[in-house]
Amino acid sequence: MSQRPLKQDPQVPTGVELTALDERFRTDPYPVLAELRGAEPVHHDEVLKRWVLTRHDDVDRVVNDRALSADPRKAADGTYMSLFRGEPQDGDFQPSILFLDPPDHTRLRGLVTKAFTPRAVERMRPRIQEIVDDLLDAVADEDGFDLMDAFAMPLPTIVIAEMLGVDTADQADFKRWSDESIQNFNPMITEEERERAEAAGMAMQEYLVRAVAQRREAPRDDLISSMIAVEESGDQLTNAEIVTMTSLLLAAGNVTTTDLIGNGVLALLQHPDELQKLRDDPSLIKSAVEEILRYDSPVVQTARITESDTEIEGCPIKKGESILTFLASANHDPEVYPEPEQFDITREGTRHHAFGGGIHYCLGAPLARLEAEIGIGTLVQRFPQLRLTGAPLEWRRLPAFRGLIRLPVLVS
Repeated sequence: MSQRPLKQDPQVPTGVELTALDERFRTDPYPVLAELRGAEPVHHDEVLKRWVLTRHDDVDRVVNDRALSADPRKAADGTYMSLFRGEPQDGDFQPSILFLDPPDHTRLRGLVTKAFTPRAVERMRPRIQEIVDDLLDAVADEDGFDLMDAFAMPLPTIVIAEMLGVDTADQADFKRWSDESIQNFNPMITEEERERAEAAGMAMQEYLVRAVAQRREAPRDDLISSMIAVEESGDQLTNAEIVTMTSLLLAAGNVTTTDLIGNGVLALLQHPDELQKLRDDPSLIKSAVEEILRYDSPVVQTARITESDTEIEGCPIKKGESILTFLASANHDPEVYPEPEQFDITREGTRHHAFGGGIHYCLGAPLARLEAEIGIGTLVQRFPQLRLTGAPLEWRRLPAFRGLIRLPVLVS
């Protein structure tokens, strides 16, 4: 086997420079990723102890490789993915489905999918439209507003909370808990952030434990009740599995859909010709959302762990090492997407990786797409004068995700 490659260029970005904690990457990761993709498409990040892949085909192979693991407990000590190890809180501790391998992943996903089908999501369309209309009605008389605070953030929170049967009075708590607990996905979390995330996670868990117990006593027409009722060959979800899954939907599901809407509106406003195409032909909303997902992915990366010695493009990778795939870079690979930096809502043949791939393909993809199609489609038709204020953009400092903190817009 060949030896590990030395860095070809000491200026190639690595370590924290490849995370949203770095200002250049946080502001615009695509030039940074293009730099790395061109110089070292298979890059050994000696700072964060991980292999980094940036080409579309390499990313595609890894996310679809069933021989690789997503379970941080299988990561070698000191490697990147070992930073995601959770400590059991009690005897009922269950890792998230994001960090499970078959057969546990197969069983859990199979059961949850029965309650979270595209048909069930499609039935939400009229209600999502009502929520969108209500949120836009609330700002209709304003000269301008913060799109994130007034629209992109509350929309997915309300939708998933209603799907789960959360009382309206508790939705603000759920938004706060999900915003704070999402920091658990940050491998470089500070002690202060960890304390807030743990407190939020505990509060959310306590609420959901009570909710599951109530639904077992008196089922309702909601997702929690559906997860309790679902069965496959006599197998059912445990209380702990339902709580873990609903926590994941509230945290990761909220932030990614919020970012999809925010990133999408920003892209359209920065490309007025494309925005006008959508206004002239609202049927383009589906292809517009797919281009948004490709052009500025709300999820930047995902990772796997080797369960045996292997190699990629001649680079030897030992058992237990971390392989980080930059989904955002794969979506901008010029070998697959001609003129990848061009935003084109009529682009054809998109095979983006914004929702990951393989057995871990995002379970909530149908819901995220539906919310973005209804939300963005309605917004741009409702406000024909929608435009940016010119205020500086501020992006969230959260590795693995890409989204705005604020997006001030004018509508009159």
